[in-house]
Amino acid sequence: MALVLAVDVSRSMSYEELRIQRQGYVAAISSPEVLRAIGQGAYGKIAVTFFEWAGNYHAREIIGWTLIGSAADAESVASKLLEGASQGARRTSISGAIDRASSLFETLPFLADRHVIDISGDGPNNQGGPVSEARDKALAKGVAINGLPLMTRGGFGSRFNIDDLDEYYRRCVTGGPGSFVIPVNDWAQFPEAVRRKLVLEIGNVRMQPKIWRAQLLFSKPYDCLIGEKIWQQRQWQFDN
Repeated sequence: MALVLAVDVSRSMSYEELRIQRQGYVAAISSPEVLRAIGQGAYGKIAVTFFEWAGNYHAREIIGWTLIGSAADAESVASKLLEGASQGARRTSISGAIDRASSLFETLPFLADRHVIDISGDGPNNQGGPVSEARDKALAKGVAINGLPLMTRGGFGSRFNIDDLDEYYRRCVTGGPGSFVIPVNDWAQFPEAVRRKLVLEIGNVRMQPKIWRAQLLFSKPYDCLIGEKIWQQRQWQFDN
């Protein structure tokens, strides 16, 4: 599997939350459960890259494509994540993050059976192209997108968040073979949620032979432009 970890660093999160987020990935990547899942795979290794995103103008690569096939590999990746700190930036462009993540597979220096984007964030898309369009373009390439919606409150821009972010991710962001959403309701849950998510992804759990398109299985439509609409209504608060 080739896995892109796309991590939200928009200013709706506080400095402390950004720190918890980095450390959560550090703990998960080097955990015995994740290493066991990697070892039990067909090839005993996965390819990983990690970048942080905010608006569609902000995508900062932290780790380029790297193979993880041993505890030493995982510790090396974890140590790189501990170097420096996350740099927050304005706006939330999930669509930009998906486009960026999808393009990274074009530079993948390894052969992989599966291409997976793992995207986390604490608010809906409010900048760049429509998120469902970016999602569908990635799915058309055979990419699966999993979500880690952060159902938390804090940071300067939290007024632009929505209460049903997990449903938003389920309806507007994620899709593809075996895709899933794991909500985080409290920052104390974050390390365990990341670990569980990686185990599910690496272990190819719940793999399905179909690609589910946006809203195909739902009786009531969901407004995937809710983030853009909230921004238009409240941006004066942010600007001031």
